Amino acid sequence: MVESKSGHQLSVIDRKKIQLTGVVHVESFDDDEVILETKLGGLVIKGQKLHVNQLDVQQGNLSIEGIVTGILYYDETRGMKGKGKGFLQRLLK
Repeated sequence: MVESKSGHQLSVIDRKKIQLTGVVHVESFDDDEVILETKLGGLVIKGQKLHVNQLDVQQGNLSIEGIVTGILYYDETRGMKGKGKGFLQRLLK
């Protein structure tokens, strides 16, 4: 995977390994879900037995292993916010 200096890249290998660039902040993570912010917006990765192998926020790189069941991008500044609740609040209820 080639490092992107300006944006964000996501690579999924056999639904078992994810490599990301452009990571700004990891909000939370556990065995079933990783919530993070990239240079281009929020990202939720869902799965089973998820494990963060590498996190380098200085460089913006993240590597995750496990069984990937879903990937969802969100951006609250582009209208995914509604009726007083943020997207993450609705997603996590």
